Amino acid sequence: MRADFVTREVFTGLRRNVTMTIAMVLTTAISLGLVGTGLLAVRTIDRTEQLYSDRFEVQVTLTADVSATDLDCSQPICTDLRDTLERSPLVESVRFQSQQEAYEHFQELFAGQALAEVARPQSLPATLRVRLADQQGGADAVRQAVDGQVGVRNVIDQREVVAKLFDMIGSFRDVTFALAIVQAIAALLLISNTVQISAYTRRTEVGVMRLVGATRWYTQLPFLIEAVVTGVIGALIAVGGLVAGKFLFIDDLLSGIVANGVVPPVELADIGWVAPILIMIGGGIAAVTGYVTLRMYVRL
Repeated sequence: MRADFVTREVFTGLRRNVTMTIAMVLTTAISLGLVGTGLLAVRTIDRTEQLYSDRFEVQVTLTADVSATDLDCSQPICTDLRDTLERSPLVESVRFQSQQEAYEHFQELFAGQALAEVARPQSLPATLRVRLADQQGGADAVRQAVDGQVGVRNVIDQREVVAKLFDMIGSFRDVTFALAIVQAIAALLLISNTVQISAYTRRTEVGVMRLVGATRWYTQLPFLIEAVVTGVIGALIAVGGLVAGKFLFIDDLLSGIVANGVVPPVELADIGWVAPILIMIGGGIAAVTGYVTLRMYVRL
């Protein structure tokens, strides 16, 4: 098989149907861009789970009277609660956070925001911050140990708070994948139509090639390569869009919570992890669609 002939036919087909080729590339790029965004969301969820895997705490907040009068957990109510928690084999450590310490931490988290200006130390409760030795059963054990005890305002399991964050990211991922599926269907239809039109416009020369002994595979290969090239170009554009989106949008959007260590940043390495997947998907789907189209609708 002559490589120069195949190369020439590929470029001829792409140039002859340039408007449909551009439409196919852009549709593929949008679809793969959405897939890449969803994959980045999945990777962010995984990295966030790793980030919090050994950082989850249970916060036992104290009532207003205990918080105001006991500044270092030296009085009986707070001391009894702390001793009860420390005796549990599922608890690794217990740290007391006074109202003033809670206020200072609040100011760090919301620095520069209006919420930080209106907060006062008296509005934040003192807290026993419990580090768990057993992340699975420890939270329930803490809740059972202090539930209903004097001085306890409420019990906050950080896993429940982070679960809401995971649900939000997961919902964004699901919507993105749903939009990607719609765009993918449009891309598949465009690829199929482009292959059919390309084959139709070159039906005479292909017919001559078949008469002189060219195999069906030999005459179909240029059309398959055309589809793969447009799929790969669309994938590369999608990757470029993800890189641009990181610097122009994602970094600014997540800057606050990333700086506070709530979620890990989206890094170029994450996009580098997604890029080969998008290229394989783009080229693979285009090749399969082109082949099925040629076998079902085109007689070469």
